[in-house]
Amino acid sequence: MRYYVVLLCLALAFLSSCKTRQYSRNNKQIEKEAQKQNPNPISYTTLTYIDAFKGVAIEEMNRYGIPASITLAQGILESGSGASDLAKYANNHFGIKCTSDWKGKAYYKDDDQKDDCFRVYKDPRESYRDHSEFLKRKRYSALFELDKNDYKNWAIGLKNAGYATNPKYPDLLINIIEKYQLYLYDSPESEREKLAREDRVFKEINANIPNEKKLFTPVNVAPKDPPSNVDGKYYTVQQGDTLYKISQMFKLSVDDLKSLNQLPDNNIKIGQKLIVVK
Repeated sequence: MRYYVVLLCLALAFLSSCKTRQYSRNNKQIEKEAQKQNPNPISYTTLTYIDAFKGVAIEEMNRYGIPASITLAQGILESGSGASDLAKYANNHFGIKCTSDWKGKAYYKDDDQKDDCFRVYKDPRESYRDHSEFLKRKRYSALFELDKNDYKNWAIGLKNAGYATNPKYPDLLINIIEKYQLYLYDSPESEREKLAREDRVFKEINANIPNEKKLFTPVNVAPKDPPSNVDGKYYTVQQGDTLYKISQMFKLSVDDLKSLNQLPDNNIKIGQKLIVVK
């Protein structure tokens, strides 16, 4: 009997070792593809991360009702302000794991269990959208009865609904939101008001946090001449771009841009080519 137990243990150890090697090869392939697609990845500070993704977080809030402050704080915390391997190689900024309905690629790393499976996205914007879709599950439904400005109870509710196992998770989110004044992104506003507020908020943050590297570029005033990444009548979407920002660059309305490019909504992706000449 003892002999068969030993054999079983050896077999299980062998299978585990095979799986680990398989996952390692898979990860190297994912990393190789990511480096080929983006050979010069951006190295973010927390401030530049906020500057890069605040627009996406606000879009997701307007579409799904999730406070932009919560989305940004989770992105900062889960991705290490974009510095984690999951963010760099899998474009996964929220640590969302594979589920039985996930059909995309996977990246493996030790988390709650050894070689946990995490989702791989084409770009960070897709990760932000999937985060919103993820929170629309039934287990988080009570959160959407809260006010969008109630970031404290959103943070507590996420923990209570099982989003994270760390008992300090709500405090971590709330501290990030309050340190960087992310709650200012939770109020509904017009595009013009949003742009003016973003410029003001980042000036205030830079004044209050002198030790962080200040590399962000405030969004906003349309340049006199079109930017250099224009090829004929096409513009290539850059990190931090929104339809409104691009429309201002080329003196078009958002509706004109959507019509020229047959866009069903305001969602655009980095690297996407848009027609900007009527």
